Amino acid sequence: MSDASKISDPHQRPLGDESFMTAEDLRNYMDQVALARANEAVEAMEKADKAKQELAKTLAQPLDLTPARIAEIEQNVLVKLRAAAERGETEMMVMRFPNTLCTDHGRAINNSLDGWPDTLTGRPRQAYELWRDLLKPKGFGLAAMIVEWPRGMPGDVGFFLTWGHH
Repeated sequence: MSDASKISDPHQRPLGDESFMTAEDLRNYMDQVALARANEAVEAMEKADKAKQELAKTLAQPLDLTPARIAEIEQNVLVKLRAAAERGETEMMVMRFPNTLCTDHGRAINNSLDGWPDTLTGRPRQAYELWRDLLKPKGFGLAAMIVEWPRGMPGDVGFFLTWGHH
C-alpha cells in the first residue's frame, strides 16, 4: 500500500491532520460551549431581574383612580371574565406582581394568614381595595398565592378572581 492510500483512509490519518481532534480538544470545546451557554443564561437572568425591578418600581406607584379610570379597569376585567367563563373556567389571574410589593415579601400570603391584605403596597393594594369595594359585593372571590418559586424561595404573587361554587 502506498503512503497516499494510507492518508486517504480515515482510520489512518496522521495525527498532524487538522481535522483530527483529541478527546482533550473535544472536552475543551464542550467546556467552551457550556461556558458560552452559561454566560447567555446569566445574561438572560440579569435582564429578567432588571425587568422585574423596573416592574416593581412601576407597580409601587399607585394609580390615580378617577371614576373614569375605575370604569375602564372594570370594563377590561369584565371582558376577560366573560372570555374565561365561556371557556368554562371559574377563576382567572387578574394581577401578578413581585413579592417585594408585600411588606413581608409574601410570607402572609404563602401561609394564608389573616391580615395578608395589610402587607400589600402600591397597585396591588389598590387592586385588593377595588375587589373589596366593587367585586366582592357582586359575589366574586379573591385568592392570592405565590405563583413562582425561584431557587425554592417565594417569588411572584398572583391575584385570582373566583366565581365558582365555594
